[in-house]
Amino acid sequence: MTDPAIHRIQLKKGKDRAVRNFHPWIFSGALGRVSDKIQSGDLVDVYAFEGDFVGRGYYGTSSIAVRLISFEQEDINPEFWKRQLSKALQLRKSLGFPSDRTNAFRWVHGEGDSLPGLVVDVYGHVAVMQAHHLGIWNARKEIADAILEVGQGWLKEVVDKSAETLPGSENLSVEYIHGEAQSGEIFENGNRFHVHWTEGQKTGFFLDQRDNRALLAQYAKGRTVLNAYCYSGGFSVYAAKAGASHVDSVDSSAKAIQWTKENMALNGASDIHTAITSDVTEFLKKPSGKYDLMVLDPPAFAKRLSVLEKGLRGYRHINAMAIRAIKPGGILFTFSCSQAVSQEAFQQVIFQAAQESRRFVRILHRLSQPADHPVSIYHPEGFYLKGLVLYVE
Repeated sequence: MTDPAIHRIQLKKGKDRAVRNFHPWIFSGALGRVSDKIQSGDLVDVYAFEGDFVGRGYYGTSSIAVRLISFEQEDINPEFWKRQLSKALQLRKSLGFPSDRTNAFRWVHGEGDSLPGLVVDVYGHVAVMQAHHLGIWNARKEIADAILEVGQGWLKEVVDKSAETLPGSENLSVEYIHGEAQSGEIFENGNRFHVHWTEGQKTGFFLDQRDNRALLAQYAKGRTVLNAYCYSGGFSVYAAKAGASHVDSVDSSAKAIQWTKENMALNGASDIHTAITSDVTEFLKKPSGKYDLMVLDPPAFAKRLSVLEKGLRGYRHINAMAIRAIKPGGILFTFSCSQAVSQEAFQQVIFQAAQESRRFVRILHRLSQPADHPVSIYHPEGFYLKGLVLYVE
């Protein structure tokens, strides 16, 4: 149905091909006729140049001018949110979440769940949501109510943590829409973690590395492990519980190091662990030669295409340092979470790092994000986490 309160946008001629293929982004360069009364966060209906309806979504003033949340003229109301959240949850249930061994998972992964601009992560009985767009943020209380209703029986609290994801939200603080818990304990593959969703990065924990941490555990027994950019010690806990002889965790954040110590203690692994507050590149400059299993999981070096070249140089530099430092026969888990860095570009950078190090390197595994972070076939940009497991002779 057509709602007179919804603004109308008409695309330029020939600019409707992507949206007809269900791509949920409409870029500013594709916009033709736009109302001068429209504001960021407003709900809009988008029409092709010829006049037929192609999608409904939220308007913004960035290069992505519209994020479509429906390709039909349907009401965006509480029933809509409940229906979309139910679909997303059904997928997670089919993947086995939550379970007795893992009670933390991603419930909504933005475009991968046909809800562009929305992330919802579950930590036990708490859901932490983040809006990446003003339209989603304006609807946060409706969404939070729908989360509680759909998660009835096991979810009790909903926290909004959009301050670090919403453009122009510098003055926002964490909002406890339902409940007031600021942190809590989770299980992941039987390992215990204390998650600080109020103070921590993203929603509090890097759920997207769950499967990759489990793979690391298969290589860890008897090895001396370096977890670089350790954050709260996810890889460190898995390595220690799998029988590593010793684990060193390195991060420049003193708070992250403290959380790593807490999580290692929580899992009874403090006696084989050393936590080091240091810049990783400075730490890798010191010749040690003691590690035969290393993890490089840095923050995004290239968040935008405009800094891609600089980001690629950063990945090449730290990987060359790690390849030079690791013991012969060592295993290196190396990652990029930069959406702007393609899988091909990342592998090329690792090739350059290996070449620079003058060591023979083989690829054992190509890694990605887990199934609860799905990628829409119509939105390949949702693929962001790239990883390689390398054997260094």
